[in-house]
Amino acid sequence: MELIEQILKLKKEKNALILAHYYQIPEIQDVADFVGDSLALAKIGASDARDLIVLCGVRFMGETAKILSKNKKVLLPSLDAGCPMADMVDAKDLQKYKQANPNRTIVSYVNTTAEVKTLTDICVTSSNALKIMEKLEDTQFLFLPDRNLGTYIQSQMPEKDIELWPGFCLTHQRLRREDVVELMDANPSAQVLAHPECNQGVLGLADYIGSTKGILDYAKNSQHKEFIIATEDGIMHPLSEDNPNKKFILASPRLVCMNMKKNSLQGLYRCLLEETNEILLDEQTIELAKKPLDRMLAMS
Repeated sequence: MELIEQILKLKKEKNALILAHYYQIPEIQDVADFVGDSLALAKIGASDARDLIVLCGVRFMGETAKILSKNKKVLLPSLDAGCPMADMVDAKDLQKYKQANPNRTIVSYVNTTAEVKTLTDICVTSSNALKIMEKLEDTQFLFLPDRNLGTYIQSQMPEKDIELWPGFCLTHQRLRREDVVELMDANPSAQVLAHPECNQGVLGLADYIGSTKGILDYAKNSQHKEFIIATEDGIMHPLSEDNPNKKFILASPRLVCMNMKKNSLQGLYRCLLEETNEILLDEQTIELAKKPLDRMLAMS
């Protein structure tokens, strides 16, 4: 409690904005000004008057916030909190692909590095990918980096020619179909809510497939009382907070992102106190990476 009080005191003194992803530990979610998914946090950072942003998430999230708020100082409590899926796309390899396939539109999940975004035609999120790709008149695409989300999109729009980058989320990939089947047998009244980063075996069992925010909204608005949650365990905190009379079962104890959990209250305190771990991007990278984000925002 003393550490939390010190963080809140520092936040006020420095007029700082603390943003936390849903996958952060509950204590960080509770001290944050806003909790949300990666793009929502970046948008809030851009619209807020405060010019010091502490983003509790992983590095690509900090980069996205910096791209949309280039004149603000963006800090990450743990600078080595990376995203293995984002790192599965090497910008040099993508550049070679673009040169060999000039007719393909490059669609990047927002879970990508700033460098990859500079080579991207349009970004998407798990909540808007289907709507945006339906609006695009293009018929040939490369979707990266998440093959699971890409396969789900393919299944919804077979008329499009979509090549998939062979990336995946390590955390969601650990969830097996048999894990969910076992819980469904033990909890026959429960609905299965799944993130599209899960593999197709899991998604085939889901009553609802959607983004982190989509899962939260569905659970809140549903008349059902029991749910099996197929995404990272950090979401269990807001689910329980918002729905005290409903039961939520994590689909597997393996659904823990160790990179998201690198951020701690101690790290947040030091980051605020010393204003360290700043996200730095050069002007050209910001300018080029902002284009596919702006295009996405205009079409959302």
